[in-house]
Amino acid sequence: MTDFSAAAPPPGFRLPGEFEPHDRCWMCWPSNAALWGPHLAAARAAYATVARTIRAFEPVTMVARPEDAEAAAEACGDEIEVWVRPIDDSWARDSGPTFLVDDAGGAIAVDWVFNGWGGKAAAVANDDALASALGIRAGARVVRAPLVLEGGSICSDGEGTLLVTEQCLLHPNRNPGLDRAALERHLMALLRVETVLWLPYGLADDAETDGHVDNVACFVRPGVVMMVAPPRDPDHPDHARLSENQRVLMAATDALGRQLEIIPLPHAPGLAGPDGRPLARSYANFYIADGGIVMPGFGLETDTEALEAVRDAFPYHDVVMLPEGAVIAHGGGNIHCITQPQPTAVRKPGCPG
Repeated sequence: MTDFSAAAPPPGFRLPGEFEPHDRCWMCWPSNAALWGPHLAAARAAYATVARTIRAFEPVTMVARPEDAEAAAEACGDEIEVWVRPIDDSWARDSGPTFLVDDAGGAIAVDWVFNGWGGKAAAVANDDALASALGIRAGARVVRAPLVLEGGSICSDGEGTLLVTEQCLLHPNRNPGLDRAALERHLMALLRVETVLWLPYGLADDAETDGHVDNVACFVRPGVVMMVAPPRDPDHPDHARLSENQRVLMAATDALGRQLEIIPLPHAPGLAGPDGRPLARSYANFYIADGGIVMPGFGLETDTEALEAVRDAFPYHDVVMLPEGAVIAHGGGNIHCITQPQPTAVRKPGCPG
């Protein structure tokens, strides 16, 4: 049996909320032509726009293959650092590390086992190696976690509560030898959290990730969750799924015993991919930067409603909706999926720099 305790970070470390300060944002340049098909050039332009938009709030590093580095640098501009190394795909949230910090300025990069979303991707060796290399470059201590997991499948409130979906984490293509109770114990040990809140479902169209939580809900701040509301059509496959998610979360309490406030976000219909497979679209798939929110727009009537909902939820942030979300969705994810925040490690006064 795998010894998960050996990989557990020492006491004092915690998993920050995404709304906490960042040192920078990491992204990966689109390079998988088989995935993007005719949308590859548009995807590259969209990623560059996302990178430049986030750079207005915090530093950004774009990881690019050697053969793509020059084009990535030209598209992103002088203010975006390009880090050259082999990658297989462009979903930094899932192939990058999960950062933990302590109050003495320490940082740990948790390096999950990446198996290409349950074996859906043919080539993953470079992406599985990315988290460790990125953690080292970021100056963090790297911990290899013996658990298959992607960053888009977890969300933290920064105070000991983790939000996940059963659909993804309990899927047999991830960690088939572990049941819910075992996974919960390991997540608590590896991420230094105290409470795991299990939503039953991701979006019906999110077959690419088997229902990542970042397409259905996120923490706005401790005690407050923004959640995709059920579609109005009772026959829509997401109506019952998202209604059940709401019921579960309304009955839950976080690590500090609080009942959660839920802010609804409009549901966006999915679209058909180039091979006819369904692809999810979600307004919840946004990036929280230092002082800003960068969120996807899809050219739908619900775009304005979603933008206003996020602005109301983050009154101290500059919220930017990018129409490039419509292009990024063709790859099977969106702005949250293509970004990985490196949280700021806070040092106590008097600690060495």
